[in-house]
Parts: sequence; structure tokens; C-alpha cells
Amino acid sequence: MEFKNMEFKNAEAAGLARYPSAERIGLARLTTMAFDGTDLRPLRDQLISKVVAGTAGAGEGLDLSLITQLLGDKQAGIAIQAEVLAFHQLYRSPCSLEKPKLRVLALAAAIDMGGNTPIEFLLEGSGIELQTLYVVAGVELPAPLPDHDVAIVIASDSEECREALRKIDRATSRWPRPLLNPPQLVRNLGRDKLHGLLCDIRGLDIPATACITRAQLSELAGSNAGLADFAAELRFPMIVRPRGSHAGVGLAKIDNSAMIERYLADRPEQEFFVSRFVDYAGDDGLFRKYRIVFVDGRPYACHMAVADRWDIWYLNAGMALSESKRLEEERFMRSFDSDFALRHQSALAAMADRIGLDYFTVDCAENKNGELLIFEADNTAVVHNMDSPEVYPYKAPQMRRIFEAFAAMLYRRSRHGQEHAA
Repeated sequence: MEFKNMEFKNAEAAGLARYPSAERIGLARLTTMAFDGTDLRPLRDQLISKVVAGTAGAGEGLDLSLITQLLGDKQAGIAIQAEVLAFHQLYRSPCSLEKPKLRVLALAAAIDMGGNTPIEFLLEGSGIELQTLYVVAGVELPAPLPDHDVAIVIASDSEECREALRKIDRATSRWPRPLLNPPQLVRNLGRDKLHGLLCDIRGLDIPATACITRAQLSELAGSNAGLADFAAELRFPMIVRPRGSHAGVGLAKIDNSAMIERYLADRPEQEFFVSRFVDYAGDDGLFRKYRIVFVDGRPYACHMAVADRWDIWYLNAGMALSESKRLEEERFMRSFDSDFALRHQSALAAMADRIGLDYFTVDCAENKNGELLIFEADNTAVVHNMDSPEVYPYKAPQMRRIFEAFAAMLYRRSRHGQEHAA
């Protein structure tokens, strides 16, 4: 991005500047198209032709990166993204109003499409302008910063985002506008750190997670001894997953030491997370997993998955194929404030306070003692309104509640909201 010859705003926005931002189709629209079954290959080929002809803009290059990832070629998509971000870092997403009500600056890392908060979904139809500034290696944050009313960090607590978080952190003390989800709090969300943050909250169960190397895990294959060296409560059966993996990739339940070598034979990774297994099946033998969204400290129901397997996430639960499961999810959403959130009110409030982020999600369940069982907390989980209104008629109103709460928080926490409160 060229930071020369920029158009400075007037003195009312001292310390900020207008920069050219590249227009793009964006994550929300492209993902929705893919989710709805649209063939993205013609659009991909059209963008490739523009790149070859030298007429593609930076926004089109970033869209090409997303489409390539959506079509299953993650490595090529990230390579395209790296080339584009090397010369331009500021992008504008589609806005529903010609004259936006509020301007949000999202601070992102150069990572795959799942590594930053998918904030576009949260702002669809809000009339809020979203500009995303990618914080990349070898390029310092622009000085002055791009003009905005409120900023939010959308990079995750992952190895690929660490340098971006450090750069943002160094600038937070002099940030000229309110900054949400500050990097020092985002860095607490790692699986191996979250336990220490939340473990003593009454009514909450969070298994300790330890990071171990492939060699250390292999050493455990011949004996039960040594498990407690990594986490005092660790025992068989235990859960293992590659460090940095999501959506169940490489996730397995290890019942005894003999299963470790069989697991490692199928995995190329060098680092893993291990934790104790918790059987959270209900009296009917089914497992229920919940996603809760926290906006400014308040919890909202996002979804509920029901399945006969412990390694459950929404896409493998077969919710679309079962009316009874959907009815249960609908009851969960409709009664959330008076039932689930009320039962776990103290634990939810304490967790929101400890984590401290303005926006984050939690994937959880209830253990056999009725405690809130925490799997992970994240600031990058997808919260969307793409599901069919015919199959899931109850979802759209709930998603709108979350989106409206998110927009209201941005207004309240922005410079406009602070000036009005004063």
C-alpha cells in the first residue's frame, strides 16, 4: 500500500489519514456463494485473466486468494495472498450504505481465511464501513493510521499471527481511537493457556491442555508413566490433536499407550496438544455441544449440535437431516436467557470477566455433574447467517440479535459513543 501522497483529514481527526483502500467482494459474500453451491471457478478464471493481463487490482487479487482457498487449494491461495499483501495492505469490504454510519478498522494477520475473525459476517447489512488493515512481515503500521472511529484486532492467538499481534501491541499505548480485543488479551486464548486463566472458576470444568513434541508423545507409547509430567490430571483416555489444528483435523481419543504409535503413524506434525477425555454424553447417550458468543460481556446462543459421537462439531452432527435435533436446537436458542444462561450465569460471567475480550466465542458442553465443560475459546470462530431459512427458520432471528448486539457495541465503544456519553 502506498502511504505517500495520501489525503489527510482535517484537524478534527489529527493523527489519522485517508489512504486509498482496495475494494473487494470479500469473505462473507464469497463464502456465502460457496456455501449456497455457486460454482466459483468461472469467477476464479476471470480474475486470473485480469492478473495475467496486468489489470487486476489489489482487492481482486485478495478475492482470488479467497476463492482459491474456498476451492480447496489452501497453499496456492495463501501464496497469492502473500504476493498481494506485499504491495497493498488496506481493503474495504462492501457496505450497505453509501454514507456509512460508522467506520471500523479491523487489524488482521496474513494467514489463511480461517485465521482472522470473520467480521464481515457480523457487519452485513449494518451500514457500518469496514476497512481491514493487514499487518504483514517487513511492513510497519502506517503512520498516521488510516482514519476510523473504532478499531478491533481480528488476528488470532496462533503462531502465524504472533508477529502481527506484537506489532499492534507496540502501538496500543498511542492508538488514537478506541481499540477493541487488544492483542495482550487475544494471546490468552491458546488451548494451553486458557486452562490457567479459567481453571478455578466455580461451576466450570476445563481440562488442562499440554503441548508436547512428537518425540515426547512417542515416549509415552510404551508406558502409562510420564503422563502427569505434562499435566497433573492427565491420564488415559486422553484427547490428542496437532497443535494449531481446528474443526477436528487430527483429533483423536487415545485409550491406552499402545494407541499412540498408531496415531503418530498417520500424522506428520511435530507438536501436539493433549488433555484428559471427558465423557459428556447425556442420559440418552447423545452428546450436545454448544457455541456461545460473547458480545461486550453478554452471552448469546449461536448454535447447538447433537450427535451420537463425542468428536462433534456442527458440520458432522447431521442437524439438517434430523427434525428432532433442530427442534432441540430451537428450544435451546429460544430459552437460552431463561434456561442455559441462567443455570450457568455465575460461570459465564466469571469467564467473560477473566477473558476480558469485547468479542469472542466459546465451544462448550455440560459434564455429568451439570458443570459447564469448556473445549475452547476463540475470537475467530465463524458466526454467520448462511443457513437455509426453510430448514432452520429459527436461526436468522437469533443471528440478527448477535449482529445487532455487535454493531451496538461498536457504536457504544467508538469515539462517537464515548463523546455522546461524555
